[in-house]
Amino acid sequence: MKLILHYLKRYKKLVLLNIVSVFGFALVELGLPTIIADMIDHGVTYQNESYLYSMWFLAIVISVIGVAGTIVLGYCCARISTSITRDMRNDIFTHIQTFSPHEFNRFGISSLITRTNNDAFQIQLFVNVLLRTALLTPVMVIISVFMTMRTSLELSLIIAATLPVIVVGVIIIAKVSEPLSQKQQLSLDVLNRITRENLSGLKVIRAFNNDAYEQARFNKTNEEFTGYTRKIFKLMLLTQPVFYFFLNLVTLVIFYVASHMIDAGTLQVGKLIAFQEYLFHAMFSMMLFCNVFVMYPRAAVSARRINDVLSTKCDIQDHVTQTKMSRVNKHHLSFQNVTFAYPDGEEAVLKNISFEATEGETIAFIGSTGSGKSTLINLIPRFYDVSNGKIEIDGVDIQDYRIDDLRNKIGFIPQKAMLFTGTIAENLRYGKVDATLEELEHAAKVSQSYDFIMEKPLGFDEMITESATNVSGGQRQRLSIARALIRKPEIYIFDDSFSALDYKTDAILRHALKDETKHSIVLIVAQRISTIKDADQIIVLDEGRIVGHGKHRDLLKNCPIYHEIASSQLSEEELDYE
Repeated sequence: MKLILHYLKRYKKLVLLNIVSVFGFALVELGLPTIIADMIDHGVTYQNESYLYSMWFLAIVISVIGVAGTIVLGYCCARISTSITRDMRNDIFTHIQTFSPHEFNRFGISSLITRTNNDAFQIQLFVNVLLRTALLTPVMVIISVFMTMRTSLELSLIIAATLPVIVVGVIIIAKVSEPLSQKQQLSLDVLNRITRENLSGLKVIRAFNNDAYEQARFNKTNEEFTGYTRKIFKLMLLTQPVFYFFLNLVTLVIFYVASHMIDAGTLQVGKLIAFQEYLFHAMFSMMLFCNVFVMYPRAAVSARRINDVLSTKCDIQDHVTQTKMSRVNKHHLSFQNVTFAYPDGEEAVLKNISFEATEGETIAFIGSTGSGKSTLINLIPRFYDVSNGKIEIDGVDIQDYRIDDLRNKIGFIPQKAMLFTGTIAENLRYGKVDATLEELEHAAKVSQSYDFIMEKPLGFDEMITESATNVSGGQRQRLSIARALIRKPEIYIFDDSFSALDYKTDAILRHALKDETKHSIVLIVAQRISTIKDADQIIVLDEGRIVGHGKHRDLLKNCPIYHEIASSQLSEEELDYE
């Protein structure tokens, strides 16, 4: 409830209007039975036409007020619940943007999607019902009980005896539904994860002919989710017939007692009709409130899951005081005895890494799979923070920069080229929002993307589909490189960003990059010797340690691991020539 109240505070005026409309609704629902009772007992019984007309006019006025109250109540409930859900989703999405890979791994992508969409929707449903019944129920019950006591104290004792039974029933329903709701939401997380994996890995599944296995895996989880949902629905559906049975039972008892009272002349017919209406509204309001208690466990589970996301602080934080950026004559990057272990890992994956790079230099990293190449470059934009040691840019520890300022210095081209749904121009302007067409064309030409872009019917306005399925892997990589070039950063990071290119395009692209990056530091992670052999420094990594550092020819002679990698890619003639 704290989470819901936090968002309700933003709409105090609408909440106040909602409260006022509740009393308007209660006025017509409870006022009309009283008027009708008086019309029967005082107008019809005594043939008093003037009294009937005056009460008829009053009934019309109350009805108009009631209709207006009902409309306003519906509007307020819908407006507040949808606005809260919108704000909640915005806050979740904004907060998730601050997460490091560690937080993403903790929750899981599928679970974060579920929490953003489904959990927020569950709270929307609950708030809508809550605003309709939370205040309405006590108002209707209190006034109804007061009116029944005013009408007949003897009959009102029957209602007083039934209300505790309803309250106990509501509590039992809430206790039973809470664990079911918890399991339902967890199974929905799994269902979303399996669906996401299945759709993303469709080619692999079909290549290995594992459709039946995936179908069975999905069916099992889907059955679990359906089972929990079915139980919750059964519980919710059971409340209504049980309520009506109980209401009819109480009504029979009241009519039995009332018949004797009418026969004895202690109760009038109009009063009995009004009493019956008061009884119905009191009981029906309690039944509506039962829905709140049935929905509350689901909403409570969803609120806890959302609050868990919102209360999670990212490991990567701006320091309270950041160093002001200052201009330098020549940009400089240094790793000083850097050691790093993943937050959920025990053993360090990088150990005592030290090297320096200055503006205009190209630093290459090579090594076997799992040697720590990608991990090392992920430390520079602070996707993770170092465990020991420090990284400096222009003589300043990167943890002393504002994160935004630090990342504005970097052009990052990830190992897996990621393009977004939108036009090619929109994807390239991801690097610089206000980039001109001339800048787009220049970056496309340098990255060797211009020709295939111009072959598209709409050129730079051609749409990139979801997952960039309408461009090849090599084209995706070149567009990713163009996106970084537009930014003109101080540091370029190429994380195996040439792997999908043929050797000819790779060579042309790297040659074109030399002039473009001559005032920047260039870091390249690669598997191809041909891609990095002209680098100013080549750093060879093995099991998180630097085992070789120098130029291509020196490493061929002095570093066995580098020589082994080169031998697997170059011919004997090329090795001897080198």
